[in-house]
Amino acid sequence: MRIAILLLNKGRGSGEVARQHARHLIDMGHKVYFLHPGIGGGVSGAVNVDVQLHTDVMPVHEYLPSAGESQKQVARMTYEEAVSYLPDYEEALEEIIREVDIVIGHHANITAVATHKVAENYKKPYVLFLHGTGIEPRHEGLWDDRMWKLIREAIEKADGVLVTTEYVRDALVKPLVDVPDDKFLILPCGVDLIDFRPDNTMGIKEKYDLPETYVICPGALTRSKGPQNVVEASKRYDEYAATVFIGDGELKSDLEKKLEDRGRFLGFVSSEDKARLINAADLLVAAPEKKEHFGIIYAEALAGGTPVVAYEGGGVASIVTPTEGILTERSPETLGGKVNYLLQNSGLRKQMARSCRSRAEENYSYPVLVKTLSDWLSSFVR
Repeated sequence: MRIAILLLNKGRGSGEVARQHARHLIDMGHKVYFLHPGIGGGVSGAVNVDVQLHTDVMPVHEYLPSAGESQKQVARMTYEEAVSYLPDYEEALEEIIREVDIVIGHHANITAVATHKVAENYKKPYVLFLHGTGIEPRHEGLWDDRMWKLIREAIEKADGVLVTTEYVRDALVKPLVDVPDDKFLILPCGVDLIDFRPDNTMGIKEKYDLPETYVICPGALTRSKGPQNVVEASKRYDEYAATVFIGDGELKSDLEKKLEDRGRFLGFVSSEDKARLINAADLLVAAPEKKEHFGIIYAEALAGGTPVVAYEGGGVASIVTPTEGILTERSPETLGGKVNYLLQNSGLRKQMARSCRSRAEENYSYPVLVKTLSDWLSSFVR
């Protein structure tokens, strides 16, 4: 097949999922056209198409204050602002639409509308990958009603809809858009099972001068990601393990003061070091303020054989079952108590670690997931 993949921007989580899909589809022999603004090197082996924006302001799903005026959240744009970007994406897609068999548009936003319009004009099938970060703003009262009407129509007329979990389908998409269950493909995000594996830890504790026992909390140091909850929870288990944070953000200086000597902040690390730090940890701990739609860090922990203790809610339960960790009520005190419990039960942790790796191999292998995606896409190609 000849498959076009259109993104709003380079992206982080959803962007990396799209890049992995592209790489594995290419490995399977498909031709992939990969499109987003600022494409740069794009994906090796793909036809990379740069979406030329009419402005220097990059449309994004989640605005980061550090970006200043160079970004704007699409869900907060006026109708006029949002539709002004449509020709940019449509023109890029029209460059290659005659050559493709099917289009994958990522997110419920401008890209969904552009995908729908161009695919319909050229009588090509299309599917939409609806990530939680794209559709959740409508639940929060965002999006101009006129723009949302265009997005909803694009979703309703899509040949198929991809989501990562039942939670995204049932709690985020279906309350807003009338899409029958048989249109959905639930396809979790995959994990690099080579980088994330229990024996890939060589030299990582020495490199960062880490203690023999530690728990890890990866993610941006922002309130929504909940590092402040993990700092509070650490008071209940610090006699058994230090807490290591990887990532950066505006809360760092305040959190460093509150954490005191119960752990460390390593800041940004390379993807290779991130994998080894997770693999070598005794537990992965997370306590986001908002319910997570999927949560790639949990799948990465499973692949690394690292049991998880995290807040319940959202799509996390589709990844972490009671044999791989513990999901707690949304309270730092309860979270810390469960971490304490597992740190004192090495036998149970070892059992969970074995189950973690097994579950990751069964459910989060990219070659297997992308084979499912390929088969599903082929069913729409006439």
